[in-house]
Amino acid sequence: MIKNMIATFNSILLIIAIALILVHYFLDKPESNRDIAILKKVTKDQFINDMKATFGTKYDYQQLSDYYDLLNPPTRATKGSAGYDFESPISFELKPGETIKIPTGIRAVIDENWVLKIYSRSSLGFKYRLWLDNLTGIIDSDYSNSDNEGHIFIKVTNNSLEDKIVRINRGDKFAQGILVQYGTVIDDDAVEARNGGFGSTNK
Repeated sequence: MIKNMIATFNSILLIIAIALILVHYFLDKPESNRDIAILKKVTKDQFINDMKATFGTKYDYQQLSDYYDLLNPPTRATKGSAGYDFESPISFELKPGETIKIPTGIRAVIDENWVLKIYSRSSLGFKYRLWLDNLTGIIDSDYSNSDNEGHIFIKVTNNSLEDKIVRINRGDKFAQGILVQYGTVIDDDAVEARNGGFGSTNK
């Protein structure tokens, strides 16, 4: 009788211990392991308007509409990849020293205290020295509230020292975005809301 009670008590203790381990695992799971952003397309009107503002009359409405329809949101190449690869919505060619600004057609809805950092793709940087003009793009969590829908633009330059020409076809991956968590200082008092695109927070 006593042995059975001890066995039952030990079983209960084991179950409690397992439950505590599971609770600890799920409650203390690192923030980086949860989904904290959505990368999706801006509206077609926003994309077309920004493409026209950037390239003038180079593309007609039907071309831009087709480019938008064919565009895919950024994805990772593998399960272990940190970067979400951005497709180019258009084909372009850059000779050494030439620059292009690309309206990607993409916006990022991000949780507070996280940021999307934009980099050139490693392969393009290594082979052609294709660099972002600002080296690292910073997409803040409140940028998606901007009056341009948080449309992400990427500006790149061919910095080749070997006279290499960069050729990117529509749909090719030419940049990557990495989500990073950040902190704030103890006496931070920023309360202003964003209502604008790139450079809108300059004072």
